[in-house]
Amino acid sequence: MKRNVAIIGGGQTYHAARRHDVDQGEMVNEAVRAALKDAQMTMDDIDAVFLGNMEFFEGTHLTDCWLAGSAGAYGKPGMKITTGGTVGATIIGAGMHHVAAGLFDKVLCIGFEKQEEGDTGAILSGVAHPLYGRSMAGAAVGYFAMMGTSYMAAWGAKEEHAAMVAVKARQNARKNQYAHLKLDITIEDALNSRMLAYPVRMLDMCPASNGACAVILGDEKTAKDRCKKPVWIRAMDTAHNEQFEIDWRNVTLTKPIFSTACAARMYKRLSVDDPKKYFDVFEIYEPATWAEMVWYEDLGLCGRGEGFKLMEEGATAIDGPIPVNPSGGVLSTNCIGASAMLRVWEAALQIRGDAGGHQVPNEVNRALATAYGGTNWTVMTALSSSTED
Repeated sequence: MKRNVAIIGGGQTYHAARRHDVDQGEMVNEAVRAALKDAQMTMDDIDAVFLGNMEFFEGTHLTDCWLAGSAGAYGKPGMKITTGGTVGATIIGAGMHHVAAGLFDKVLCIGFEKQEEGDTGAILSGVAHPLYGRSMAGAAVGYFAMMGTSYMAAWGAKEEHAAMVAVKARQNARKNQYAHLKLDITIEDALNSRMLAYPVRMLDMCPASNGACAVILGDEKTAKDRCKKPVWIRAMDTAHNEQFEIDWRNVTLTKPIFSTACAARMYKRLSVDDPKKYFDVFEIYEPATWAEMVWYEDLGLCGRGEGFKLMEEGATAIDGPIPVNPSGGVLSTNCIGASAMLRVWEAALQIRGDAGGHQVPNEVNRALATAYGGTNWTVMTALSSSTED
């Protein structure tokens, strides 16, 4: 990059199934004010504002225009971005490139979703091709059901392993004051929750959350002059792949190509040989329990077919050697337009040592955040406490 870019501030709202106390603008404003306070800035310090969400879910468009006042964007350059579940990370990427290129020095990035004002399920029901994707009639649930059955058939995993992921996520969320589902559940609770589409049960899936996240990016001079704990963006990469039924004959859902390709490019750029040793914490976008175990493997945290064994060993627990989603992850909080940005912000909080109750006990200098959306879209962001590694 032409210039190093750092996260110099951020903030998020409290997330919940219902936020009747605020409209979309007020909810966005909560996150913006929190980010400005964290960065010790005002809107006068911000050069540009990038905002986005999955506007189809609420059915309200041109959000960058009608939220200009609430976002503090009035009279400032910027853009609106919508890329499915990856939108929050895509916004970070767009802001990062504008700062790296020298167009702006300080950029405010905002992601949000207020799902109670629309019908996310109805929109997702039309995501699949009526012929080639007919077995995905259940939208996201159907997709992850096929992933789960394929994973069990290929490697011998059990439903209990998915339940372990569900418990880890919700117990971690109980330590996170901003999380949505703070559930004190057991493996038995997860296994006894309502079946949606075998083997996916209610507690195997993410919730529909309302909330917002805002992150402020700055160039190296601004970061060093104005920020006590800058978190540097060391690399970003993205890979998209449309998965149709015909693809499953060649590439099974237990071995997707989008995330492995993205991770490979990222690791090559950073000269990473062993990601579980290079990174101290992972915030991965896991809409379902089965996806988390598959993506352990895609990220190179273990060999193919060994993701469920990491759960058995407790390796990815908040106090384990490979902490994954100490925040509770998407399984606990899924305000879709902000979910991917939350992964980046939560990873940054871990590096800063400011994650509070869900701070991992070991020192964190490097973190990897991932985003997932659509039918196999991914964005990965590598963060560091230093510009040198």
